[in-house]
Amino acid sequence: MRSLKGLLFATCAMAVATPSFAQDAAQDGASAGGLEEIIVTARKREESVQTVPVAVTAISERVIQQRDITSIEKIAGATPNLSVGRASNGSGAQLTMRGIGSSSTSIGIEQSVAVVVDGAYYGQGRVIQEGFFDLKRVEVLKGPQALFFGKNATAGVISLTTNDPGQDREFIARAGYEFRSQQYLGEFIASVPLSDTFGVRLAVRGSMMDKGYYRNVSVNRTYTTVDIQNLLTGGAGNPIGHLALPAAANAPGEDELLGRITLKYTPDDKLTVTVKGMFDHNEVNNSSWNYVAYNCGNANGISQLTGYACGTDFVTHQNNMPVDIAANFPFAKSDGSLYNRYRSWALNGNITYAVNDELTISSVTNYNTNNNRWACACDFQTSNNATWATENSTWRAFSQELRAQTAFDGPINLMIGGLYQKTKREFEQYVAFAGLRDDRAAAANRFVASAKTSFTDGETAALFGQVTWEIVDRLELAGGVRYTHETKDSFFTQPYNNIGVQSIFRDQADPDGLGEITAQQTFNDWSPEVTLTWKPVDDVLVYGAYKTAYKSGGFSNGGINSKFSADPLADLTFNPEKARGFEFGIKSTVLDNQLRLNLGLFSYAYDDLQVDFFNSPIFAFQTLTADARTKGIEVEFEYAPRSLDGLNVHGSVNYTHARYTNFPSAPCYAGQTPAQGCTLVAGAPRQNLNGKPLSVAPEWTGAFGIGYDAAMGNGMKLGLNVDTRYSGAYLASGFGNPFSEQSKYAVLDAGIRFGAEDDNWQIAVIGKNLTNRFFVSGVVDGPSTGGGTGTPAGIRADQLGFGNLPRTVQVTVTKRF
Repeated sequence: MRSLKGLLFATCAMAVATPSFAQDAAQDGASAGGLEEIIVTARKREESVQTVPVAVTAISERVIQQRDITSIEKIAGATPNLSVGRASNGSGAQLTMRGIGSSSTSIGIEQSVAVVVDGAYYGQGRVIQEGFFDLKRVEVLKGPQALFFGKNATAGVISLTTNDPGQDREFIARAGYEFRSQQYLGEFIASVPLSDTFGVRLAVRGSMMDKGYYRNVSVNRTYTTVDIQNLLTGGAGNPIGHLALPAAANAPGEDELLGRITLKYTPDDKLTVTVKGMFDHNEVNNSSWNYVAYNCGNANGISQLTGYACGTDFVTHQNNMPVDIAANFPFAKSDGSLYNRYRSWALNGNITYAVNDELTISSVTNYNTNNNRWACACDFQTSNNATWATENSTWRAFSQELRAQTAFDGPINLMIGGLYQKTKREFEQYVAFAGLRDDRAAAANRFVASAKTSFTDGETAALFGQVTWEIVDRLELAGGVRYTHETKDSFFTQPYNNIGVQSIFRDQADPDGLGEITAQQTFNDWSPEVTLTWKPVDDVLVYGAYKTAYKSGGFSNGGINSKFSADPLADLTFNPEKARGFEFGIKSTVLDNQLRLNLGLFSYAYDDLQVDFFNSPIFAFQTLTADARTKGIEVEFEYAPRSLDGLNVHGSVNYTHARYTNFPSAPCYAGQTPAQGCTLVAGAPRQNLNGKPLSVAPEWTGAFGIGYDAAMGNGMKLGLNVDTRYSGAYLASGFGNPFSEQSKYAVLDAGIRFGAEDDNWQIAVIGKNLTNRFFVSGVVDGPSTGGGTGTPAGIRADQLGFGNLPRTVQVTVTKRF
């Protein structure tokens, strides 16, 4: 990463030393007073956010810069009923909206909250690793989205649009420093019109972190292994003690380099061709750096594994893999250090052609691939009886979407389109645990307790269309449907298992014939949608909608083929998730474009909601399905008085009631007793979760903020903003575990900016979570903790949460030339 350091220093130099180039101040729509108009593409055409019959939170380019919104997590920080949890393994993320989301433990599960970048679908949780910058806008669409955003959007969509080349030459250099993590940031953007019809935009961003956000407190651990071959011949196993040093003291120590080049060709007013190439390299010094034991199973508050007290702070306790074990362990670093390395690149092409004034044809072609490797302390809080694992997974996706849309003068208009996508996931994982080794095995397998390899090939074809009918002036009815046909061909095996665990894990050569699992899955779905829109006056919109959506079933590539399972195929596969329900909204802009008041009500039922279950005592998990319902009310406002130009006051209040409606035989959480509702059914601990809350589903959330920009004279201006986000209490567990509760919290962000009135240069200080509040956005039961589930002697597990970022303060210098 030395070249990255050079980029950072070069960017810093340009940011303070380059001559000026004035930017048109009219880009700021609020400069004339009143509300800024925000344009969204919720229906794949540019419309004002106040005229689209969709519940959407739109974040403008100006706010993106002011609040440093450069990741999916930071988008959640500006959207109170959206939660994002960063996980180390599995899918890598838990995205939850209105109480509906996808838990993180299965890499084969796709998110219920879809992410769409420049019109292309990115459904994998690892998209959380991507850095996003030079954004034109962010749109958070709430509730099922079947027609306009590809696939798998049963809970909502996060849609990001990056900037294109403009008509004018533009160069931007930005340098920053974050004090807590000691992170250096450099960014450079160059947009050049090469001719009247062709332009190019280059955007590069890099960061280096000398320390991090979390502290790792641990002591040297001794991991003792025994040779299974010696034990089988009656020996003592020739025990060997392996020294496991503490992991990096400060995490994540992140290094990141990402870039995007955009080519835009507009030969006339009918044809626009845009091609974007993107790459991202991200590496951290601990894959599970934000895992915190925030509630211990022991009544004394001491972790069952580490001996440290549990707490709601930014401290973890993890150790590196012993060097002598790491030397030949697949995908381990030679020094045994923990890490996560994410690499991705993508090519995206958008073509829009106006056949005439009445018909427009558009195309989105995308290829994206990413590779993620890690080595983790996979008990997440290391003890002497530790678990380490490594993983290498690759995802590839090609998609092509075509769409035709009319703009007739008459009352009827049409939209019709099709989508084709082909995907491939390749997965391999190696785990060391229980002190097992085999001195007769190959060097790569000597300390491996169990290994697994898997792949899934997917293919999707979809047709969709919508008819819009203006019944009378100001009253519009729109109806549409998406038909989806999907196939997934998968394979799973455990090619190596130490003899000591072959009574638990099925080996590839297992004599029962179930050592290799293949699955051929086919799914078909019709997802209709109907919306009635009425504009009683120019600045008021009333709408009601019936919506449905579908998320594909799949295969748990990272699952476990257990000898205790009579049907491993059923354990590794899961059904599609479907949503259906109603949305009602009122959008209004009043007081001469000074005040927006929006109201939304919703109620959606979910069939076969995909829920991951992690059985912590035996390190097993599977994806289950349950029925659920989420309903609620959302109120938001924005006020920009003309009497005080530059002032903006905004906020929202949301109530959500998200509960299971049919989950009568759910697994018990670790250590749950009969008195707590857990009973043994055919020897398996089960509980009834009907009527119980979903994971990360607070009933009350809200936000409030004030921003003010004012001219200071002599061509200078000053700006500041203060924003707070509130969440009520919720269970981080999806299985009713009361010990996973996250109490209510509020987070305070603020920023101050000083610079040229024409935005030629600016110095900004941006603070996030200034009250240093800790909270979790997901949880796992601590591996190897808890026990006696379903019995009166049950011992609850440690709760390990995915923690947020602590207080951060960043200073940035921006120069345009």
